[in-house]
Amino acid sequence: MNVLMIDIDTLRPDHMGCYGYRRNTTPNIDEVAREGVRFQNMFCSDAPCLPSRASLLSGMFGIKNGVVGHGGTAADRFRGGPERGFRDSRDEWNFHNIFRRAGLYTASVSTFPERHSAWWFDAGLNEIFNQGECGLESGEKVLPYALDWLDKNGTKKDWFLHVHFWDPHTPYRAPESFGNPFEKDELDDLWITDEVLETHIKHVGPHSASEINMWNDNTFDRYPRHPGHVQNREELKKIFDGYDCGVAYADYLVGQIFQRLKALDIYEDTAIIITADHGENLGELGLYAEHGTADKPCCNIPLIIKWPGGRRNAQDSGLHYSLDLLPTIAELLDVEKAEHWDGKSFRESIFSDADTGRESLVLSQMAHVCQRSARFGDWLYIRSYHDGFHLFDNEMLFRAVSETR
Repeated sequence: MNVLMIDIDTLRPDHMGCYGYRRNTTPNIDEVAREGVRFQNMFCSDAPCLPSRASLLSGMFGIKNGVVGHGGTAADRFRGGPERGFRDSRDEWNFHNIFRRAGLYTASVSTFPERHSAWWFDAGLNEIFNQGECGLESGEKVLPYALDWLDKNGTKKDWFLHVHFWDPHTPYRAPESFGNPFEKDELDDLWITDEVLETHIKHVGPHSASEINMWNDNTFDRYPRHPGHVQNREELKKIFDGYDCGVAYADYLVGQIFQRLKALDIYEDTAIIITADHGENLGELGLYAEHGTADKPCCNIPLIIKWPGGRRNAQDSGLHYSLDLLPTIAELLDVEKAEHWDGKSFRESIFSDADTGRESLVLSQMAHVCQRSARFGDWLYIRSYHDGFHLFDNEMLFRAVSETR
């Protein structure tokens, strides 16, 4: 069989039409969602980018694979130790190698491995396409690699193609030629009222409303959509528009990939997986334009699966980790499971309304703050071990059914 995986960096599900967003940001992805299963409560166990993909690829929590942050030893996998064989079993049994074990030819279009010196990401891939700008490229530079690959290989049997777009990621970089489809939209119903914004302006720490560029409010000519601060509602709208334009631009590019599948007459028979590594802080906990906390906006990610024979226009509400995708794919492809995986398969939720969710989740953030959170029932409990200079309370409790503030 053929499998296409669309990996859109920093994509919040609540900013997608198929997840209920009022702005028309994702019409092409919404079409796929109507033909597959939409997972409402998918969370990355470890945030942000590097720890999230390390857990997805390995099927292991960050505290077990070693990658829990973005720098220093926290960004390095643990050594295999004395039990390591000729090859590391974590690479032999990683996400990409499951497709290889099932007999699929594997390829990836992504700059992620070079951006984070995470070369283990390439294990199990037959072909690797690296555009070369380490994640600062916009998607029109990535798309040609994917379309060319499909033109050459799409009608063959048994392939897996991973395509990675960065466009919703800071700095918001959708090209100016894309315009702003949300220019006339108002933000009257936004939870950030004038009173809430005033508290955000007084908030301290990196990526706060007054210092979006981490430690200052500098702006860059190359990224005109990305503001240096948010001090009024006009600037607040600019940051929401900048992020949503990145989401909409990624969807526009992804739509061209779907059109190519249809032109090659392989769309119906191709399994499609759409997901992300993490979400984005857009005012929650006082942070803007960053993915720096262990809360719902940062750790809740979309997952849409269109699988041959699977449910159509369906929704799953169970609690899942993104690392659960590895054993799920293994079961779908009838591949043996590895003993060191922490994931739990949710295969049955693709074909029926079976409850495959977990009772609770534990989420981690150690790149921008040192936080752990627990998601259980209707609640989200957050414990800050180091607040990243934001002056967070050591313990915070939120109703998970509403937006984290």
